[in-house]
Amino acid sequence: MIRNFPALIGLALKQLTRHRVRSLLTVLGVAMGMFLFATVETMQRSLREATEISADDTTLVVYRENRFCPATSRLPEHYESQIRKIAGVKEVIPIQIVVNNCGASLDVIAFRGVPPDSLERYAPQLIVESGSIDGWKKRSDAALLGKHFAARRGLKTGDRFDAAGVTVSVAGIIESDQPQDNNVAYVHLDFLQQASRAGLGVVTQFNVRAESSEQLARIASEIDAAFATDQQPTSTRPEKAFFAQTASELIELVGFTRWLGVGAVAAVLGLVANAVLLVVRGRVKENAVLQTLGYPQRTIAVLVAIEGVLLGLAGGIVGVACAFFFLTWQSFTIGNEGLTMSVVPDIVIVVRGLAVAFALGLLASLYPAWKASRVPIVHSLRAS
Repeated sequence: MIRNFPALIGLALKQLTRHRVRSLLTVLGVAMGMFLFATVETMQRSLREATEISADDTTLVVYRENRFCPATSRLPEHYESQIRKIAGVKEVIPIQIVVNNCGASLDVIAFRGVPPDSLERYAPQLIVESGSIDGWKKRSDAALLGKHFAARRGLKTGDRFDAAGVTVSVAGIIESDQPQDNNVAYVHLDFLQQASRAGLGVVTQFNVRAESSEQLARIASEIDAAFATDQQPTSTRPEKAFFAQTASELIELVGFTRWLGVGAVAAVLGLVANAVLLVVRGRVKENAVLQTLGYPQRTIAVLVAIEGVLLGLAGGIVGVACAFFFLTWQSFTIGNEGLTMSVVPDIVIVVRGLAVAFALGLLASLYPAWKASRVPIVHSLRAS
């Protein structure tokens, strides 16, 4: 058992600060690798949250069959009354969607036109951070912006902006536990139908809230069966399954970033291992002196391992912190086919990043530590 472990940590810090330039360059290299790793992990986590169905999901999306881009999905608004009659349906809301870009993009602006009197009933989870829903109801060209949407565009209550051929006035900023709500602009349905020239009585989709998640499959099949022989047949899926299918390009793009994360981990591992090896080679006589003073070989190995862990942790703290604040400040949103996914970091990513940095620092220093502990004292003292 290693005695006086805190003293070894202090000694390792002194050893690292003796070579400030080398240690600083190593920490900066590790920080860049961990920045990339944390960014990739945030994207992967955001993708999982947007596509993995859980027991709490009770939302279905009714879309035009064999259509993907919102501009091509056109359904009669009167379908709403028929959907409401299906057993297990808790709430239905017709939605007109207008986007500035139907393909995969980093800056998607999505307008959702909904009946003003139905929004609160359908989405009671909305929290108004500024402005008011009453003010939004009173003005036909008003918009309620999700907090990520507003942050990304630098908008606040009272501003006006124009996008995708639609000009609106910001009546409020909203927050929700539903990711899609934080990335869109809610406007009046009839206003958006006219502004987009879709025509009154025609919507892009219906969002259906079921009484329980166990009823989703049955309700979806009954909805599609009810309109199977109409001129506008439907395709109904859970909201997250709908996202996973329609945003396949986006999922492939984000999935590719996993290889970038693997590359970042490999780079950090090699960088720390190289730095610790240089430390061991440059401190042969010093390690021999420590052994003559009574430090056993095992303690020398632990000392070298601590230095590797400190380098990894220092770089990890800098890189993960920079990634966290950068992604929070920029509020990146990736969208496809009118659906959006926010790249928002959380404390889980921070903890995971620091744990990986610690593990990589320890792993990278194992071989140098073993090598330092195996050199005989006499050979070390004779080394030039």
